[in-house]
Amino acid sequence: MHERSALREGILFTDQYQFTMAQVYFRLGIHERPALFDHYFRRYPHYDSHQAGYCIAAGLEGLLDWMDAARFDAQALEVLRGQRTRRGAQLFGDDFLAWLRDQGSFASLTLRAIPEGRVVHPHVPLTVAEGPLAMAQLLETALLNRINFQTLVATKASRIRDVAGEATIMEFGLRRAQGLGGNEATRAALIGGADFSSNVGISAELGLPSRGTHAHSLVQVVMALGQSELAAFRAYAEVYPDDALLLVDTINTLESGVPNAIKVFEELRVKGHEPLGIRLDSGDLAYLSMRAARMLDAAGFPNTAIVLSNDLDELVIWQILAQISQESRREGTDADAVIRRLVFGVGTHLVTSWGEPALGGVYKLVAVADQGHWRPAIKISETPEKTPTPGRKQALRLYDQRGKATADLLLLEGEDPLSQESILLHHPADARFRTLRRDEISAEQLHEVAFAEGQRQAPAMLAAMRARRDADVARLDPGVTRLVNPHIYHVSLSDQLWNMKQQLIRDAYQQRP
Repeated sequence: MHERSALREGILFTDQYQFTMAQVYFRLGIHERPALFDHYFRRYPHYDSHQAGYCIAAGLEGLLDWMDAARFDAQALEVLRGQRTRRGAQLFGDDFLAWLRDQGSFASLTLRAIPEGRVVHPHVPLTVAEGPLAMAQLLETALLNRINFQTLVATKASRIRDVAGEATIMEFGLRRAQGLGGNEATRAALIGGADFSSNVGISAELGLPSRGTHAHSLVQVVMALGQSELAAFRAYAEVYPDDALLLVDTINTLESGVPNAIKVFEELRVKGHEPLGIRLDSGDLAYLSMRAARMLDAAGFPNTAIVLSNDLDELVIWQILAQISQESRREGTDADAVIRRLVFGVGTHLVTSWGEPALGGVYKLVAVADQGHWRPAIKISETPEKTPTPGRKQALRLYDQRGKATADLLLLEGEDPLSQESILLHHPADARFRTLRRDEISAEQLHEVAFAEGQRQAPAMLAAMRARRDADVARLDPGVTRLVNPHIYHVSLSDQLWNMKQQLIRDAYQQRP
C-alpha cells in the first residue's frame, strides 16, 4: 500500500474525537473495561416524494477486512505523537501511545451483526460491538462509514429490484460515484438487487462478468472522420460479433439508430451470429421501447434486448412499465412481450442514493461492565425517538401464521418471549403497545457472531447474500414494500426492556441538579 494510502485508509481512518475520548478513558483507568455499543438507524431513507419501508443490510465484509488490517504501526503513532495542544504540549501522552502500540487491536472485540443481504428496520441494531471500552470507541467511525453507506445503496437497489420484477438490472454508475466509494456502491447494488455491473474490478472480485456497451463517442468519432453511424455500428459488431449491443440515439433513434442497428444485425446473422440488442439513453423511453420493439420484431429480431438508461430509479422504471402497459392496451399489442426484453441500466440515482444522501446510522454506548455485571447506559434526548434503548439485548424477528414478518422485537438477554401465552410489544419511544399470542407466531434470532477473538466469519458469497434478500423481502407484507407511503413495520421492545428503559430515564431525571 502506498504510504499516503496507509495513512488515510488504515487505523487513522477515523475522527479525531475517537482518539481524544480513548485517552480520557485511559486516564480514568477504564479503557479496558468491557463496554457494549449498538449500531442502528433511526428512520428509513426518504427520497422526497417517496420513502422506503425497509432496508437491506450491507457493508459488513469491508468493515471486517479493515478490522483485520488496521494496526497502530510506527507511522500512525508518529502522526498521533506529533499532534499538539493549543499551548504546544504533546496532545497524546507517550504512555497512552505505548498502550495503543501494544494493546490497540480490534482482536479484543466481539462483533455480532445481522448478515448482509437481510432486511433490517429502524432501532434494531445492525451491529453490536463488545469489548474494551477504548477499542470499541475507536471502531465507531469506520463501522458507520462502511455499513451505513452500503446499506443505503443496497436499499435503493432492492427497491429498483422490486419494481423491475424479473427484468435484468445493470449497474453502471461508477463514473458518477463519489470517488472510491463507487466500489462500495457497486458491491451494495449487487447485493441489493442489481444483476450485473460495468465496474470491472468489483465484478471480478464477486465472481461476476462485467457488462457494458459503447458510448456516444464511438459514433461521434467515426462520423467526425467522415464516415457514418452505420459504419460505427459495423466497426463495433466486427470486433464483438456475439456481443453486439448498439447505442442508437446519437442522431435520431427511430429514423437512424434503430434502422442502422437492424442492418448490422442482419449482416451478423448472415455470418452466423445473433445480436445482443440496442440501448436507449434519451427521450421518451417507454414510447421508444415500444416503437423499437415493433421495428425489431418486423425485421425478425424478437429476442434482442432493449437496454434503457438515463437517470433511472424505482419511480422512473415504474412509470415506464405503467406507460407501456397502458399504451399497449389501447393499441391492442402485447405489453408483456415488450417488457420481457427490457434491461434497466441504473447509474447515478443508484450509486449516490439520489434523494437520500445518508442513512443516519448511529453508534451508541448501551452498557458497561462493573464488578462482573452489565450496567445499562442511557442517553436522553428531547426527541423520544433519539433516546437509545439501553442494555445487553437480543433481537428477534417474529413471523405470523402466514409466514410473514410481523415485528422485530428487542428484548433483554436471556428473555424467552415464547414462554408466555401472550407477548406484550411496546413501541420503542411512546406508550403504544400491542399483544401477540404465542401460538400465532414463530421467532428467529437476527444476530450472528461476525468477529470474535481476532477471527472473522468467512466472507459470504454474493449468491448467499442475494438469497437472503430475496427470502426476507418475500416475507414482508406487500404494503411494506410499496414505493410510496409504505405500511409501517413494527419494531418493538419487550415488556421487561421497556420497563427498564423507563426506569433509567426516571433515575436520570432525578439526578439533575
